[in-house]
Amino acid sequence: MMSKEARILNRMMKQTPFFGLLSKKGKEIYFPKMGFVQQSLDAKGKKINATAGIANEDSGEIMSLPLMAQRLNVNPGKSFSYSPSSGDPELRQLWKESMIKKNPSIKTEISNPIVTSGITHGIWLAAYLFAEKGVDMIMPDLYWENYKLIFENGFGARIRTFPMFKDNKFNVEGLDNAIKESQRPIVLLNFPNNPTGYTLTVEESAKVADVIGENAKTKPLAVICDDAYFGLVYKEGIDKESIFSRLIEKENVLAIKCDGATKENFAWGLRIGFITFGARNGTKELYEALEKKTIGAIRGSVSSSCTLSQSLVADCLKDSGYQAQKQEKYEMLKQRFEEMEKIIKEEKYRKYLEPLPFNSGYFMCMDLKGIDAEKLRKRLLQRYDTGIIAIEGRIRIAYSAIPKARVRELFDNIFMACEGISREK
Repeated sequence: MMSKEARILNRMMKQTPFFGLLSKKGKEIYFPKMGFVQQSLDAKGKKINATAGIANEDSGEIMSLPLMAQRLNVNPGKSFSYSPSSGDPELRQLWKESMIKKNPSIKTEISNPIVTSGITHGIWLAAYLFAEKGVDMIMPDLYWENYKLIFENGFGARIRTFPMFKDNKFNVEGLDNAIKESQRPIVLLNFPNNPTGYTLTVEESAKVADVIGENAKTKPLAVICDDAYFGLVYKEGIDKESIFSRLIEKENVLAIKCDGATKENFAWGLRIGFITFGARNGTKELYEALEKKTIGAIRGSVSSSCTLSQSLVADCLKDSGYQAQKQEKYEMLKQRFEEMEKIIKEEKYRKYLEPLPFNSGYFMCMDLKGIDAEKLRKRLLQRYDTGIIAIEGRIRIAYSAIPKARVRELFDNIFMACEGISREK
């Protein structure tokens, strides 16, 4: 039987076009209004607070092992205590301000970002709310393999792909057709893309948003924007803003932005991500309902994200040296990209390798000419002390992990391995 709290949240969403997008789980989930967490929040700051399942020193400070506290230059209260299931309020506000600064086209009111345990967790939460059997996840045929575990294995949805590129450009027509052919589509867009390292040009971004907007005129659409590698764009003419900014201006489109400190702030192991909702004319009630449902799903899974990680990210965002240090790392990655782009154009390597379009992020992909990808991967491991990823006849290279000085060595190793395989045929 559906809880009273869930019914209240559903009534709030029924005033919008987006209630029908929720999955069965999405309709049933809620954040307990009078649960332990809420009751603990009500008692915060009281002289005697016997609510939360934490331990305090006699002084009132949170209890911690000196061995751990001595290794941290952070107040124990910002390290060892529980965070709210929605995340640290200061961090949420800081990230929202940062998001709007990085995406100045955002003029529509959006929800407050909710802290997630990594961007993968944010995508999982979107799946929890919207994906289920009978739903088609519309995405390019070159996609991050974890989507299959999340959407198909986890929630029973079906991944329905279209060819990502047509004439070395993003296949806007393929996206349009895939949406039209589905009865219950959810669109997932990942830019910069993993595995290809491709981001839409400004022109392509506008066309994709228009196609989604046109399709939403006949059926409301949820669009998940996986912005894990946001900001790492290395060429002119590429859209430097998230397509989320364009989508929230389209009628009947609910855009869900999943991003975080993982790649943007080079803090992978901190596992701090965010999920944010946006819609044209999005109401306070819509965002409140979506937020509470999301927090309920967090409470029912990881409970809350790491307090120490949130404190570190918040402190960095407030630091005057943050932007300069981030720019320094960006420039290093850009130099690696430029070296990769220069070398792959050389005739020698094109004998076996055909690069797919790439302009951003961490990766680039290459089609192989007459060479089996898995054989190449194993030969590189065994004879050249080199690791790459094989993906269904292609290879993926994470140039983000390779010093600029070793890019040519990498390509020479790949070329020699291809030559050896070719001679053995």
